[in-house]
Amino acid sequence: MGVLLKIALRYLVSKKAHNAVNIISIISVLGVVVTTAALVCVLSVFNGFRGLIMSRLALLDPQIEVTATLGKTIADADSVLAVARATPGVELAMPVIADNALAIFADYQMPVRLKGVPDDYNRLTDVDSVIVDGRWQLHDQVASYAVVGVGPALRLHVRPEYLIMMQLYAPQRQGSVNMANPMGAFTADSLFVAGVFQLQQNSYDNDLMYVPIDMARRLFDYEREATAVELRLEPGADEAAVMTRLTQQLGSAYTIKNRLMQQATAYRLVNIEKWMAFLLMTFILIIATFNVVSTLSLLIIEKDESIATLRSLGASDSQITRIFVIEGWLIALVGAVAGIVLGLLLCLGQQQFGWLKLGGDPATMIVRSYPVEVVWTDLIVVALLVAAIGALTSLVTTLVMRRRLAR
Repeated sequence: MGVLLKIALRYLVSKKAHNAVNIISIISVLGVVVTTAALVCVLSVFNGFRGLIMSRLALLDPQIEVTATLGKTIADADSVLAVARATPGVELAMPVIADNALAIFADYQMPVRLKGVPDDYNRLTDVDSVIVDGRWQLHDQVASYAVVGVGPALRLHVRPEYLIMMQLYAPQRQGSVNMANPMGAFTADSLFVAGVFQLQQNSYDNDLMYVPIDMARRLFDYEREATAVELRLEPGADEAAVMTRLTQQLGSAYTIKNRLMQQATAYRLVNIEKWMAFLLMTFILIIATFNVVSTLSLLIIEKDESIATLRSLGASDSQITRIFVIEGWLIALVGAVAGIVLGLLLCLGQQQFGWLKLGGDPATMIVRSYPVEVVWTDLIVVALLVAAIGALTSLVTTLVMRRRLAR
């Protein structure tokens, strides 16, 4: 095998008798190199966008959320809070109430998603960091306040310094509707706006409002219920261990979700796009690999005299075939290693210098250049893919060589 490898290496690096074969050989290797590097870069860019989205959502999503497995609300939220607060690794636990309502301000109105939270909810999430106007405040000695997304702020034309109260209406959960007085079927309340937040994620900015939890309970006719219990973990706490303990203590009546599970749809969509791009690049890599087959075919034709010499020296047909199979593997290996190294260098350069910029107004963008994040499992997948295609190339080379030798 050592002799066969040396001969294959000699065939790979030596100058060919015909310039066309030299050019095609270089193109074959470069095709594998460039496509492999492109695979690494594309996967890393999708990883970067996924990390960016998840980091933004993490500013408002709790680390762990407890919800009822069946039904909309947790009937006895206090007992769930007691269990959560007694669980090792949990720093904070708070009840929240989320539901839909109608918001009216002056002559403007829109449906909104209300999230009733305790006054110190900004300790559980990083909502303070995304407030672009006003401040986080839900109560003072005089009135109640809301912190609204930029979407409701624009559509309702409301600002924190306005002295006009915003009206909230929610349909009553119990009782019948009196058609003579349809407004009697709604529970109403009013409050000022203390702040406006902007996460630059439509699912939050377009219609979300934070209001005091006591107001949410009045609006939606709840007493001790909560739609969820949200948790913040202690620094360094093992998230998986905390979730396991909560599941054991609360049982199957409750569903425990981390941030990734809370945003399962967004995470799944990004992954689908990532692997669809991976499949497209795979087809390009397969097409590029056909150049390797062409190169080996030309090399086999060119090396007719060398093959005859090897036969005269006692080499068997299987040994001669293995020489060209090994050369096919060498081309794939050189292309894979060089492509992965090139892809890593490009990704590191993009991280450091931000060569490729995103289009749009920089003042309204979270990042100005394409984010990249290299994941080692992606590198393994790319290497295995190139190896698999190299195996296919070797199989085709074996068939070509056998037909050639049979002549």
